[in-house]
Amino acid sequence: MSYILAALRSLAFYIMFYGGSVLLVSAAVVAVIAHRAWLRAVVAKWGSWHLWCVRHVLGIEVVLDGVIPDLPVLVAIKHESFFEAIDTPRLFTDPAVFAKQELFSIPGWGYSALTYGLIPVARDKGAKTLREMIARAKERVTEGRPLVIFPEGTRVAHGTQPGLQAGFAGLYKLLRLPVVPIAVDSGATYHHMVKRAGRITYKVGEMIPAGLPRGDIEARVHAAINVLNSKPLTSSEVETL
Repeated sequence: MSYILAALRSLAFYIMFYGGSVLLVSAAVVAVIAHRAWLRAVVAKWGSWHLWCVRHVLGIEVVLDGVIPDLPVLVAIKHESFFEAIDTPRLFTDPAVFAKQELFSIPGWGYSALTYGLIPVARDKGAKTLREMIARAKERVTEGRPLVIFPEGTRVAHGTQPGLQAGFAGLYKLLRLPVVPIAVDSGATYHHMVKRAGRITYKVGEMIPAGLPRGDIEARVHAAINVLNSKPLTSSEVETL
């Protein structure tokens, strides 16, 4: 019976969230054409709509353990499901997210994403592409926006702790920004065709200064984003989102 209920909830979620997303992506395209300042409001609405569906349709509680600084920093997030990717525009203030180049070829969405300030990541495309990516990132920093990256490079199974992609340390060195690592355990509930009720936790780690050697920054970020894989949440100061 519980599986049937979860399946019905998941079906309702897909219809409601993705149906609403079609409307909001269309609104984003209109905003880009009509008045670009409206685009951020549309993106924020998309994130809020997703959270509402997650909480009220899927029955998943989302909590934040720690404080996310409102600064132009490099934010490194664990990546277990689409949840944190979709939730990013709501969780941060005008984030500039490093995203796979292929996503920008999606009609409508791709152009809107570029206009919003997302940063395409084209792996193995040479030094020129890397320079363009760094230039875009520095522009976002001058605007006072946080840069968000998933340093594992792709979604990973809940409970696994793969190494970071080699490009993360290079970005850290070139951007010369402190890093805020964030663990998230969304894979246990959200990364299933039939999603499960429960809890998703964000655990914000201590800010890591700029300028550390490659081995040090990789080790500290890797440990911080995997903390929810090794022990349960114990903080008494948890904010329900």
